[in-house]
Amino acid sequence: MAYSDILRLSSPAAAILSTTHFRLSLLPRHVVPSSNLPSFITALPKYNTRQFRVLPRKLRARSSLFSIVGDGGAMLQDAGAAVLVVGGGYALVSTFDNLTRRNLIEQSLSRKLVHILSGLLFMAAWPIFSTSTGARYFASLVPCINCLRLVIHGLSLATDEGLIKSVTREGNPEELLRGPLYYVLVLILCAIVFWRESPIGVISLAMMCGGDGIADIVGRRFGSLKIPYNPQKSWAGSLSMFLFGFLVSAGMLYYFSILGYFELDWVRTIKRVALVSFVATVVESLPTGKLMDDNISVPLASMVTALISFDRMGTP
Repeated sequence: MAYSDILRLSSPAAAILSTTHFRLSLLPRHVVPSSNLPSFITALPKYNTRQFRVLPRKLRARSSLFSIVGDGGAMLQDAGAAVLVVGGGYALVSTFDNLTRRNLIEQSLSRKLVHILSGLLFMAAWPIFSTSTGARYFASLVPCINCLRLVIHGLSLATDEGLIKSVTREGNPEELLRGPLYYVLVLILCAIVFWRESPIGVISLAMMCGGDGIADIVGRRFGSLKIPYNPQKSWAGSLSMFLFGFLVSAGMLYYFSILGYFELDWVRTIKRVALVSFVATVVESLPTGKLMDDNISVPLASMVTALISFDRMGTP
């Protein structure tokens, strides 16, 4: 309202409006005096924002490896990132398939290396997606495509010998509907629910991919000393799972923290990551393989433990 318009008003309301206009003009543009707000707004509960260590939007925006302005640009960035990650995953599986066919590595080792690398590389690619709210859904399309692929080949609707050799133990297509399918479902869950906003998803995937994957490799080669309550598991495998699960989890948390997604108290974080690694290792060592696959039990135990030990916002 122009000042001349205010002068034309002759009622007491004009004086009040004029006074309010000049009082507001003295305030910074981003400050709104609470006294002028409606009563139903001022009556709302006030929260202490210090309890949530959410990083400023500008800092979080810098953490994206690409900066594209606008909703259309963000969607284009996310679509391109999804295509890139799908192509990378296909190249990874094809590479280990070729190594297996040339007898350069064993099929069991190829399967576990795909298990370890595919999930970790998928998680490491999250920063190339935009900061839009829909970015997590574009990212989840990658495991969704793999999920559909596993279902199609698991039901023998199509045949892909390379895929079957790379991710199954015995070369049976029906195996695709168990461990590998659970694996990609956990990737989808962590991407949509936790995304880059919580260390809970990061730790859960790190334990499933890095910890459980290394445990199988080490256990097969150095697992002569078995655990008393489960002869299928070894002390070497369990120890390697705890150690590598802890290291991979801490490494991925550091990766996301330097990109600006997390603000962590590292002394407390290290203790909590060690606790999650210990619980996940104990769960993996239990003789429950016939009841629940490790690709379900390990990330589930990690999520529950992390949820209990971390804040509800996922930040220590």
